[in-house]
Amino acid sequence: MPDQQSPKTGVAGSLRSVPVEIRVTVGRAHPTISDLLALSKEDILALDRRIEDPVELYIGDRLVASGELVEAESGGLGVRITDLADVGHE
Repeated sequence: MPDQQSPKTGVAGSLRSVPVEIRVTVGRAHPTISDLLALSKEDILALDRRIEDPVELYIGDRLVASGELVEAESGGLGVRITDLADVGHE
């Protein structure tokens, strides 16, 4: 029988340090091919959301949270988490 390990030292503990990619979705656009072909530098592609609307955070295809865009301490773009999705087991 294999030694039982606590989650912190076993597989679960090892997985905690694995980086994951989070995709932040700010909106969608539905241009026609003709519209896309006509795009030029400095054109604005309108999205289906307003600037104050929440953004969505995904890991893979799963929604994990929503939030608002903010300036991060580094001066870059960040997301303040405002709501966590129910990511329970399916």
